[in-house]
Amino acid sequence: MSNYKNNPRYNVISLRVTDQEKAAIAEVSRITHKTVSQIMLEAINDYSRDMSMMAAERRYSI
Repeated sequence: MSNYKNNPRYNVISLRVTDQEKAAIAEVSRITHKTVSQIMLEAINDYSRDMSMMAAERRYSI
């Protein structure tokens, strides 16, 4: 079931990966029963959150 109507995504990003990277993503997809798009979106969100946390730590460190 698509969530497109509730959360439309109009932008497309193309990414070149090695055979090994593609195999790793495919394995994660198989294990988690998630699409490659779902996995990549989670990775982007996790990375963004981590970068925000690191920036906040630097801002408030003594």
